Formats: sequence, C-alpha cells, structure tokens
Amino acid sequence: MAQFLKLISYPLSVIHYFFFGLLLLVFHPVQWFAFNVFGKKAHRETVIILNKCLTFSLYFLFSRVKFVNNHKIPENVPLIIVSNHQSTYDIPPMYAFLGKYYPNFVSKIELGKGIPSVSYNLRHGNNVLINRKDRRQSINALMKFGEKIEKEKLTAVIFPEGTRSKTAVPKPFRENGLKMMVKKAPSCYVIPLSINNSWRLVRKGAFPLGVGIKVTMEVHEPIKADSMEFSELLEKTENTIKQALLKLNPIEA
Repeated sequence: MAQFLKLISYPLSVIHYFFFGLLLLVFHPVQWFAFNVFGKKAHRETVIILNKCLTFSLYFLFSRVKFVNNHKIPENVPLIIVSNHQSTYDIPPMYAFLGKYYPNFVSKIELGKGIPSVSYNLRHGNNVLINRKDRRQSINALMKFGEKIEKEKLTAVIFPEGTRSKTAVPKPFRENGLKMMVKKAPSCYVIPLSINNSWRLVRKGAFPLGVGIKVTMEVHEPIKADSMEFSELLEKTENTIKQALLKLNPIEA
C-alpha cells in the first residue's frame, strides 16, 4: 500500500499543483477588479471563495480538512487566533471555515510580492507584513496591527512558533509578537487553534505531496486576554494546542 501511494503521489501532485496554480492566476485579476471596483468587502468575499477552492483542491490528493469547533466564538470584538504552523496548507482552510470572521495574517514581508493572488491579498487586506531582519519595523508593525484590530474589531492570526514545525510536535511559542498585539488590543479574545497533520502533506518536500492525508483543525475555548497576566495567557494557549496534538499523536510526543 505504501508503495502504491508513493507511486500515485507523483501524478496526483502534478494535477493538484496545476489546479492550485491556475486558481491563483485566475483569482489575481478577479481580486484586483473586486477591490478597485466594488471595494474591500467584495475583495474579502473573493478571497474567501478563492481559499475555499484551494482547500477543495486537496481532494486531488485524496486528502481533506476536517474542521472542529465546539465553542462559541465571540462576535463584534477583536479576535486573535493563535495557532501552530505546519505547512502552507494551513492558510486556505482558515479562510474557508472562518470566513465569517475574516482572518488577517501576520506574515513575513517577502510574501508581499511575487505570488499571484497571495501577495495581492496580503498587501490590500488588513494583514501585516513584518521584516524579521528589522526588529524595530516588526515591533512597530505589530503594535499598529494590534491598534487596528482593537479599533475595527478585526480578527488576526499569528503563528508564535516563528517557523513551521516539521512534525506533529510544535516548536516553543515566542512571546513578543502576541504580546505586542494583546497590549494594543486589550479587549480581544485569544482563540487557540490546533492544526494536525498538514505537515504530512509536505513530509517529503514540495514534490511529491502526501496522499490520503486527513488534516484536522480544531478551535479551542476562547480566552479573554485581560482575564489573566500575559505569561499565563501564553502558557495556557500553548498548552491547549500542545495537549490537543498530543491526544492525536501520542507516539510522536
């Protein structure tokens, strides 16, 4: 069975990448038209549709994403989704399943140009691009981002690991980015989100991709940011995510 999956992973990866790339190329001018003719709301809806299609493209790999949410997410308040990060395939399902809250991402500045659809959305949405080599720029950008989500009651997404983990075990969470945002958005709720198995899609690198992978995304109980000290907030958030992954991957922990 393993040999069969390895064999079909090559043609299926080609098919997947063809449709994935085609979607990015097609939706780039669609985004531009929506943003410049109809405004931000239309642009947001276009991005959600794009990412639903990108999420659906995993079916070409006989893979899928299961989204679990047994908690009521607060509305009309600033939200900061804090998640582990395993692969590029973490992003589209967040838009697809959390479109009602429209996630805005903390992303590295390099992604702000050169990638059809992706770069356009990062620049024209309410996302923030940080230069990891420039600490001052990063801090200022995150503080302004925090102020913006507080004022406009937006939803932000941050991956505190800094870089993607290549196994089911998350890397230690860094505090600075989240701390800056919480400081500037004191009324926010922090939403822990655990992502499991998307690393298996890219276990062997960008090609071939994993086949028959079941990715799980689970929303955990929202935490009122000002209900505890930041150190406790960070620890609780990190432990919630790690414990959720531990239950699904007891052998790898």
